[in-house]
Amino acid sequence: MALTPIPLKKRPVDIALIVFFIINFFFITYMIDVEQLVIANTDNFQYPVWPPRWLVDLVHWYGKNFDPVLMARPAWWRATIWIDSLFFGPFYLVAIYAFIKGKNWIRFGAIIWASVMLTNVTIILFEEINGEFASPELARVLMANAAWVIFPVIVLYRMWRSIHPFFEVSEVNYQTDI
Repeated sequence: MALTPIPLKKRPVDIALIVFFIINFFFITYMIDVEQLVIANTDNFQYPVWPPRWLVDLVHWYGKNFDPVLMARPAWWRATIWIDSLFFGPFYLVAIYAFIKGKNWIRFGAIIWASVMLTNVTIILFEEINGEFASPELARVLMANAAWVIFPVIVLYRMWRSIHPFFEVSEVNYQTDI
C-alpha cells in the first residue's frame, strides 16, 4: 500500500472546514461565547473589556428578537458555552493546523469534536423547538445553527471513512523476476 498526500488545493471540503474552524475560533468561541460567560444577567450589566461593545449589542439584539434561551442563559446552556471555550476553542486551533498540513493524527480528536458538537447542538435545538425558552422565530434560529449540524456531519464522514483522510491510498504491485 502506498500513501500519496493530497494537496490542500485538491481538498475543497477541507478548505471549507478550515474556514469554519477559523470563524469558530476567532468569532464564535472567543467573542460570542465569551460574552455569554462574562455577562450573567443581560438586563443589568456593565460592558466588559472583551468582547467589544458592538458585539455585546449584536448578541443581545439577536437574543431578544430571535433566541430567548441565549438571553435566559440557564445553567445547562452555560455548560455548553464552557465546553466550547475550554475544549472546542483549542481543538479549532489544532484542527486548522492539522487540516492545512494533512495530519492524520487529528482524526480521533475530530471524531470526538464532531460527536460532542452534535450532542450539544441537538440539546440546544430541542430547547429552541420545544423548550421553556422556545424560539418565536424557529426557522431563523434553525438556519443560524445549521452549520453546527452540517460541518460536524461532514467531519464525521471525512474522518470515519479512512484512517488516512488526507492521502490517496494505492496498491503497490510488486513484480519479481523468476
